[in-house]
Amino acid sequence: MKRIIFCVLCLVGLISVGVFAQQTKIVYLSGTDKDNTVKWEFFCTKGMNSGKWTEIPVPSQWELQGFGGYNYGHDKKKSDEQGLYRYHFKADKSWADKEIQLVFEGVMTDAEVKINGQLAGAIHQGSFYRFNYHVNNLLKFDADNVLEVTVSKQSADPTVNDAEREGDFWVFGGIFRPVYLKVMPKSFINRVAIDAKADGNFGIDVFTGNIKSGDKISVQLKTLKGASFGTPLTYSVSNPADSIRLAGKFTNPSLWNPEFPNLYTADVSIVRNGAVVHLLNQRFGFRTVEVRKSDGIYVNGTKILIKGVDRHSFWPESGRTLSRKIHLQDIMLMKDMNMNGVRMSHYPPDAEFLDLCDSIGLFVIDELTGWQQHYGTPVGRKLVKELIVRDVNHPSVVFWANGNEGGFNFDLDNDYAFYDPQKRVVIHPWSNFNNINTKHYPEYSYIENAAKKQDILLHTEMIHGLYDGGHGASLDDNWKLIRQNPRHAGGFLWALTDEGVVRKDKKDSLDTDGNHGADGIVGPHREKEGSFYTIKEVWSPVQPKKPDFTSQNITIELENNYLYTNLSDCKFSWQLVKYPLATDKKSGFTQISSGKLSVALAPGKTDNFKLNLSSNWKDADALRFTATNSQGREIYTWIWPIKTTAQIAQKNLISIVKQKSKITDSEKENEYVVVQNGITYTFDTQTGYLKTVENSKGAVSLGNGPILAGVDQTLQSFKHTKTANGGIIVESSYSGESTLHAKWLFAAGKPVTLEYDYTQTGTANFYGITFNIDESKIKGMRWLGDGPYRTWKNRLKGVSTSVWEKSYNNTITGETFIYPEFKGYHANLYWAEIQAGSSSFKVYTDKSDLFLQMLKPDKQRTSFIPHVNPPFPEGNLGFLNAIAPIGNKFKQADSMGPQSQKNIAVGSKVSGKLWFDFN
Repeated sequence: MKRIIFCVLCLVGLISVGVFAQQTKIVYLSGTDKDNTVKWEFFCTKGMNSGKWTEIPVPSQWELQGFGGYNYGHDKKKSDEQGLYRYHFKADKSWADKEIQLVFEGVMTDAEVKINGQLAGAIHQGSFYRFNYHVNNLLKFDADNVLEVTVSKQSADPTVNDAEREGDFWVFGGIFRPVYLKVMPKSFINRVAIDAKADGNFGIDVFTGNIKSGDKISVQLKTLKGASFGTPLTYSVSNPADSIRLAGKFTNPSLWNPEFPNLYTADVSIVRNGAVVHLLNQRFGFRTVEVRKSDGIYVNGTKILIKGVDRHSFWPESGRTLSRKIHLQDIMLMKDMNMNGVRMSHYPPDAEFLDLCDSIGLFVIDELTGWQQHYGTPVGRKLVKELIVRDVNHPSVVFWANGNEGGFNFDLDNDYAFYDPQKRVVIHPWSNFNNINTKHYPEYSYIENAAKKQDILLHTEMIHGLYDGGHGASLDDNWKLIRQNPRHAGGFLWALTDEGVVRKDKKDSLDTDGNHGADGIVGPHREKEGSFYTIKEVWSPVQPKKPDFTSQNITIELENNYLYTNLSDCKFSWQLVKYPLATDKKSGFTQISSGKLSVALAPGKTDNFKLNLSSNWKDADALRFTATNSQGREIYTWIWPIKTTAQIAQKNLISIVKQKSKITDSEKENEYVVVQNGITYTFDTQTGYLKTVENSKGAVSLGNGPILAGVDQTLQSFKHTKTANGGIIVESSYSGESTLHAKWLFAAGKPVTLEYDYTQTGTANFYGITFNIDESKIKGMRWLGDGPYRTWKNRLKGVSTSVWEKSYNNTITGETFIYPEFKGYHANLYWAEIQAGSSSFKVYTDKSDLFLQMLKPDKQRTSFIPHVNPPFPEGNLGFLNAIAPIGNKFKQADSMGPQSQKNIAVGSKVSGKLWFDFN
């Protein structure tokens, strides 16, 4: 039975807990994680390496160790092998009078457990849940014991298979989380469930075994440094019960939130005749979560906006067997993207991951497994209990999710509160339930219309990533709209990582099961894609505006989008920088002066602050501004130009003035040839294009242009004239729906100049001019502009202006993982060096906001989805005034907001100027 006792705070402690306290002893039979394993005997019944006894590391997934067969969840052909495990161990004779439990942290999927030939208990069904057996009576002390586990990949309960093994994710087999013995005194504290409110109210349910009349239960709260917080709660046992509640109130606790993840421990002890019989330490945090109908979600009285991501527990070489290092790496990636939330999709994670979310600070949605199908009620009830019992004390967990996308067993909704004294709200991801609309993958118009309704919105999946689409693309538009709706509580991007499995049956190649697992912001080994940095900028809790450099007093406007943090807890610094010239063969920038900025600004406020730049600020090319949080982590660094594109061009052009030499020309059939400074330019008189360029070392990799991107054009006229100072002008004019006029200027001692203008009407994916280059000769590029990642029309944030350099690669995002990708659109071009050995050349512009198109990305080999494969111009080296947006897995770009629309030309003339240096 359960006895509920409300206690007041005692004026003095019952007993000092000292060295005689008996704590639970954990004895691992397996290893602790993927990097620390123990070999067990193993027999696989089907598939790879089956039909023989051998060894396997535990914990692990057997497919990743070369056994059985692989399945992506909704494959038609199911892998149904069994794994037979056997392990010998000794039970110390001192344990004979103890309570001993055999604990499994996670087994896929059905587990039949025997010790010394006898069943330890009922077969456990369900992969992601901690379960245990009382095994005192099965052990032989100070002698050999045999643990046997028969693991069935396919469950005998079809609803378990429906919920777990039919999902849109990889499904594996094996004892994939640790196995250990819990050794406790005969009278013991089995577990506790804590409800610690922001106002200091504290309640704890203490679940005990074999306590006796006259025992005392004591609860002392402590800081993580070990200092006592308040006086103990105590209860004297008169009628033993399996559960006792103690309650009290504590003054001014430090509250838990993701920006200030303050934690305490509760030392819970059984005291008998003045001695501590058993002591349990439980970490927790004081915080209150409220869902205020038609208003919002509040934590500690503050309305929250979640910037989150969906996370699979996954590593390519080990499946869902992970480690603290991987958990920490994933959380740091989230924090580096300025996220404050993570959803466990679609199953409970390792307990250690939640420990880290508690201590580092993330809002968590913890989820019962179910992907469009759900557990049956009998097995589901057991698994809900196992989920809540394990995770109930984590302050990071703010909601429970009862399955995913229709995988909801409504019979289970009320079970959560039975085990959770905090009564956290249960949500149904994908649907509207408990006053929270968790709509998946909303279009921009849906978010607009939702603002007219009274529902709280929290998108548990949004902007579905695939390859280079989604995630960062359209996030800026969507996030601005989300912030305008006071009832919007944010959302979770799908998903953190690409699920690429190292296939033992395919020569250790990475397999994302086509486009099913290529959804990540980062790659399988956490390689950062371009969207990583877009998210980092869009979700920065500090939002500055570019200073006005024409003003006498340079100020910066800052907006504080933190929930709890005053900007006085952050640090701000600035740098004035100069960029190398194209001829300097250097990358990066040079700092000419720097300084700091003191800021105090409450959450939700905006204000202007004087920068106090050094007196030489006008000599700089750009201003870099960095915000750093209280933990020393960079929030973001913004870069704003001080010099114009034309001023940067002028500095570079002065450095490449050539010795004056005579310019000559000649004509032959369908060709016009100009020679300047030892460079030969050949024009095709039938097309008007620059056909080839040759220097002293041979052909330069440039020709067949300029072509007006994406437009059919007809040559109207081609002419060449000589100037009074010995120069030559070559002009081509084109007619059609759009017009183009190209003028090449050859002048002694100067680089060849291309002046062009065009008119274009209607909508188009891109505008501008292109040439062709020989991809086989390209080795790399160095450029001054935004980088190092490519951009799309609806993903312009997350790149910064500098001199960048990268080598050629043929990365297909989400299939190969060398980043940043070489091919694609690059924003805000000043100059570029196209590195192609003897075919190398440089190009400069004085026009702001020009895009460089570097080649064309290859299409995905596994599948073609047009949403994430935007078009490129016919040429492969482009100088563009407008580029294409990109969509995501489920949505066309034009459904995702203003920046995601095609470009609209108003018919006005667009002009540009390029200088080429072919020496």
